[in-house]
Amino acid sequence: MNGYAPSDRGAVTAPPGGLLDLLKVAAVVLDGDGYITLWSPEIEQLLGWTAAEALRQRADTLLVAPADRARGRKLFAQVSSGDRWAGVFPLRHRDGTERAVEFRTMRLLDSQGRPHLLGLATDASTVRQVERDLALSHSLVNQTPLGIAVFDNELRWVGVNPALERINGLPEEAVLGRRIHEVLPGLDVEAIEGRMRHVLETGRPLLDQQTVGRTAADTEDRAYSESYHRIEDTDGRVLGLAMAVLDVTERQQAAAEVAQARQHLSVIADAGVKIGTTLDLQQTARELAGVVVPHLADLAAVDVLESVVAHGTITPVSGGAPAEFRALAVAAGYPTDAIHAADPVGELATYGASRVITQCVRSARPVLVEHVDDRMLGRLARDAGAARALREAGAHTYLALPLVARGKVLGTLSLYRTVNERPFDERDQVLASELAARAAICIDNARLYGRERGTALTLQRSLLPSTPAQREGLDIAARYRPALSEVGGDWYDVLPLGPGRTGLVVGDVMGKGVQAAAIMGQLSTATRALARLDLPPAELLRHLDDIAGSLGDAIATCVYAVCDLERGVCELSSAGHLPPVLARADGRADLLDVPGGVPLGVGGVDFGTLEVELAPGSLLALYTDGLVEKRGEPLDTGLGTLTRLLSGTGPSLQRTSDGLLGALSPEPDDDVALLLVRRRV
Repeated sequence: MNGYAPSDRGAVTAPPGGLLDLLKVAAVVLDGDGYITLWSPEIEQLLGWTAAEALRQRADTLLVAPADRARGRKLFAQVSSGDRWAGVFPLRHRDGTERAVEFRTMRLLDSQGRPHLLGLATDASTVRQVERDLALSHSLVNQTPLGIAVFDNELRWVGVNPALERINGLPEEAVLGRRIHEVLPGLDVEAIEGRMRHVLETGRPLLDQQTVGRTAADTEDRAYSESYHRIEDTDGRVLGLAMAVLDVTERQQAAAEVAQARQHLSVIADAGVKIGTTLDLQQTARELAGVVVPHLADLAAVDVLESVVAHGTITPVSGGAPAEFRALAVAAGYPTDAIHAADPVGELATYGASRVITQCVRSARPVLVEHVDDRMLGRLARDAGAARALREAGAHTYLALPLVARGKVLGTLSLYRTVNERPFDERDQVLASELAARAAICIDNARLYGRERGTALTLQRSLLPSTPAQREGLDIAARYRPALSEVGGDWYDVLPLGPGRTGLVVGDVMGKGVQAAAIMGQLSTATRALARLDLPPAELLRHLDDIAGSLGDAIATCVYAVCDLERGVCELSSAGHLPPVLARADGRADLLDVPGGVPLGVGGVDFGTLEVELAPGSLLALYTDGLVEKRGEPLDTGLGTLTRLLSGTGPSLQRTSDGLLGALSPEPDDDVALLLVRRRV
């Protein structure tokens, strides 16, 4: 890089000021006899002698110490004869000290041919410092990997260092005197020159400005960071502009990879919170689709093998057999008709052996299609209409992940990109596989839970009476509603006793699932057997308590009532159960204060008995806690609502039962057993 600024292409002028001003070069002229004839202000500053003191004085007498005069006179004679001399010579300062002075000397002739000696002098230490600075600057400029350029005030190249030659792909001579757009049209020249003009006008530097484009050295776009500084001389005159350029493509790529890694970790953390919040198969599938869209894909579908959904079993897909799937969830990151290209949620779809989704579940390996063409769409979409919808939406890349849990394939997660122009790559596949693996465990847990729940529900329903026994003089209605989550051990029964006598029982085994249902079955069977003995309610509960104690850790609450129509009374005993409600014919309804007892299985506590009048038209309601208990509400609230609703019941107990369930427990968190008995008028 040189130190000149072209004012027009092909012509250069030295900038004002510059190196001579920095060195403070002084001038002195001696005549042929060694007398000082000219004395510049700079030499006065250097040596302290004024012009009046120095002119017409012999230089060797005034300026040279006695020990150096012989050498000084010899050098004077050498230059007077026509030789040039350059070097350092000690001169006396006016204050008596010596100064090491750097000289450049030459002979001059006047109009008569008489010789004179011109000496250009400057402080030697200043020269050494400037030399060191220049050497350091030259080393930095030429060895730094940072591209450096200098421009004049018309934004024409003045010089570039070797690093910028490599970045530009052009030698310095190819750019000197030209504008950027003339040699590097692949860059955003308008933006670059706009920044340069701003710095020239304001003097404020611009740092780390980003440009993406191509130079002559590039075959693809690269990223550059540029910094701009205005160049001024010591008097503040604007000489031009310096620009430093650094190729930051790799840095940006690394930053993008770090950002993508952080996003992937965020998605995985999000999946840990949002996937598997319930043990519902379809809800888990929706949660999976909701996590991958739009973070990973623009369109996602979750399809599970039909055997998993219908039977809770896993039937492997092998050989050339087709695969049957049940679509459980579809999600799109934006409004698009492409969402209709997926199989409708809830519908059964059969895909042949050559289809990609079938290959995915058969091999239990991901299938990555970086570029989706029309032929591939035919292997992905369910029909021609779906393929057309995907094509019109811009689907260009596809990724299918098997949902594998405990070594078995449950289904697939299908991902498309339409708006996101970047095709799926191996990093996306790793992330999607992680999400699919997490979701597959949740889906399999939901499958296992669903199978167990189905077993428990089947057992539960098989042990309950299909319809309660009808008894003369009584209207009876009963309902059982399983919880939306786990099936419990609630039961009811109507037991014929002697003439005019009917036993009523409602109980609740603590616990969930098959075990609770099995214990319920044993207690229900024992109750029926004991009821045949026509035991008083308290005695029957005492025997049940003994039986429950023999069933391990079984704990159950229970209320047992005997309606005696001949006497017109009802006897009730409770084993830690919620109080029954008695609604009288006049519409008044009250909770019955049955003597409190401990749950069955605790043992060692006697059960009390309450006898109430059962007049014609009176209604007795027995129920389990799932009817009146709600999360976040006091139990008294549910009991009060039940009592109020029973105060105005209509003639149909069936409608009354359904109304109570709809009002109190439309989506129960716990099982509900309800038994209503009214004495006919």
